[in-house]
Amino acid sequence: MGFGVFIHRLDSIYDDNPAERYQFPSQYLRRVEACVGDWIIYYEPGKVAETRGYFAIARVQQVIPDPGTPGMYLALIEPGSYLDFANPVPFNGSSGPVERGVLNEHGRISGRAQSAVRPISPDDFNRILELGFAEGAPLLPRVDTDVRSSQFDEEQAPFRFEQQRDRVSLTVSRVLRDRVFRRIVLRAYDERCAITGLKLINGMGRAEVAAAHIRPVEANGPDIVSNGIALSGTAHWMFDRGLISLADDLEILISRQTNDLDGVRSIINKTGRAFEPQRMSDRPHPHFLKWHREHCFKQ
Repeated sequence: MGFGVFIHRLDSIYDDNPAERYQFPSQYLRRVEACVGDWIIYYEPGKVAETRGYFAIARVQQVIPDPGTPGMYLALIEPGSYLDFANPVPFNGSSGPVERGVLNEHGRISGRAQSAVRPISPDDFNRILELGFAEGAPLLPRVDTDVRSSQFDEEQAPFRFEQQRDRVSLTVSRVLRDRVFRRIVLRAYDERCAITGLKLINGMGRAEVAAAHIRPVEANGPDIVSNGIALSGTAHWMFDRGLISLADDLEILISRQTNDLDGVRSIINKTGRAFEPQRMSDRPHPHFLKWHREHCFKQ
């Protein structure tokens, strides 16, 4: 087992869903297999407009042939392991690349940096995590760094760590997940309620809005920004109880079972549609909206 970096972009030709699966061709099979049971970091390349750089972590559960596409494989992500970084990490830091393993012996960026799947050393993994969560202590414990990795070569054996360590301890607590999820969702919505359009800040400078899961955690909803929406207290209560929901185009739907239709309409913003984040990848995903309509919304 070993840490890895998986490149992902919103406009990818591959059938990727970072919180659930990562599709890849057979040329990367050994590298992905080397990450099974361990953590990977998702990276959005610099060619993408407004790139997030290193933007999330997840744990690879298993690798299977893609049943729908011959010659392709799927890395299945351990449910509940995906977590966006509170602070996306750019490729270059103040002293060069934060992933120093992409440098060759001359200190220049090698072709390895272009690889869609690549191993990453514990030092680089820890460095990126600390920058990504940047609230003091890292959310994941540090691991031993006395590890030798082979030179990068397509024909060599897959990258592996030689030492044994307790991988069960590499977890992220629910409390910390909730804190990070709140930060990334509120940032995506500019601390504004998607239903009412209100942006209220209390006397302590804290936004009076919550980060709600569209598909709840207890129903296997991931802590991914596209499964989140910023809601004020009343809107949050109605959303959780199925009195309101959202169409795929973000039209606000009102349940026929509400006992105060005019009152509900009065708090909905005048457009009748939920306000959405600027970045396409942050917007509510139709997959999660469909789940809410089918399992929560009272028709």
